[in-house]
Amino acid sequence: MHGLINRAVQSFVSATYGQSCWMRVTDAADLGFTEFEAMLVYDDAMTTRVLDALCAELKRPRAEILEDLGTYLVSHPNMEDLRRLLRFGGDTYVEFLHSLDDLSDRVRLAVSDLRLPLLELREVSSSEYHLHCYSGLPGYASVMVGVLRVVADDYGALAFLTHEGQQGEVEVITIALVESAFSAGRNFDLGARKP
Repeated sequence: MHGLINRAVQSFVSATYGQSCWMRVTDAADLGFTEFEAMLVYDDAMTTRVLDALCAELKRPRAEILEDLGTYLVSHPNMEDLRRLLRFGGDTYVEFLHSLDDLSDRVRLAVSDLRLPLLELREVSSSEYHLHCYSGLPGYASVMVGVLRVVADDYGALAFLTHEGQQGEVEVITIALVESAFSAGRNFDLGARKP
């Protein structure tokens, strides 16, 4: 597993539940260290042990925790760069949804050795979409549900998301777009600004 993914889990746990929680998780996962290096690649079994230990620590199902991770990835001030990368997908939530087919390629432009599973958006109607998350990263669809919820709010769209589970080789997320301009979206400028 790419270190950036493990580092994102570490940042999420530390920022949300505290450093002491992260220390208990790394201890229970028997890692032998407490800090993931962002640019290293780790055995997938390590990530699985961390997630198992986190589920046990929080007494919550993995899918819920991973959805919260997705929310963290695009809403926490520490993760503003990722939010900016996603917002380059379009001026509206619908344009953003259509840009998801290219997300893995855009990520590879930023980090050449980070391979995310392919995403494929299927438009059922002008208000319903199915996002197919191809296998390759366990729990990725749950993370995407969290991401999609926050990004909908970011654009000011009202959308209901349902993780439909595994259907053959893919996990499917249903996106029901109730209102594309439900509220004022969050301000976004192309140029990054330092506070």
